[in-house]
Amino acid sequence: MQTYRCIIVEDEPLAAEVLRDYVEQIPFLQLKGICNDAIFALELLQNESIDLIFLDIHLPKLKGLDFLKSLKHPPAVIITSAYQEYALQGYEHNVVDYLLKPIEFSRFLMAVNKLKVQQEPRQAGVEATVAAPARTYFFFNVSKKRVKVYLDEMLYIESLKEYIRITTKGKTILTKFQLGQIEELLARNNFLRVHRSFIVAKDKIDAFTATDVEVSGKLIPIGRSYKELVLRELEQG
Repeated sequence: MQTYRCIIVEDEPLAAEVLRDYVEQIPFLQLKGICNDAIFALELLQNESIDLIFLDIHLPKLKGLDFLKSLKHPPAVIITSAYQEYALQGYEHNVVDYLLKPIEFSRFLMAVNKLKVQQEPRQAGVEATVAAPARTYFFFNVSKKRVKVYLDEMLYIESLKEYIRITTKGKTILTKFQLGQIEELLARNNFLRVHRSFIVAKDKIDAFTATDVEVSGKLIPIGRSYKELVLRELEQG
């Protein structure tokens, strides 16, 4: 699995601690340091090879965007800010994502997986064509712990207002997440939205009709607005 070395540039101790906790939950992120100002970050970048910066905008001495402008060859950047009005400026610098504080883990997870999607095709070479693919997984908050769920074990996901229920081959978990958020994470991984309340794993569909799909003995309805796309996807295989 490709590992991304990252630093947190954040002058608020509580915000930095939240980001540290989030980074430590992601198996492909390796935290190399926390900087409370951009000057310290510049020194660290001179001594360490860094792939990703979590960058606050309102920093002492040198503001985050000015710091970013000063870098000739910046690593990937995910901005973390309490101010939405700087988002356009951030994206003008080709940042990976712009996270608004307070940052929920689910939104953080979307941002770092966006980085992974962007970076891995560039790093793919001859070895990638012959090596066995690593199993992709995510950690989800369940009660007071994070539970690992492998994508290739997921059968279907059901929306329950502010929560989703993920059903796998061996277990069912309930986690606070929006179906639209998980849909974005799974978009490139063989999953299909069939209803406003359901996402299914395409390769786990045992049978289908014009009105529903069957997954592991469960009939899941096909929503009217999804019908044309779903049937086209399934008929094409």
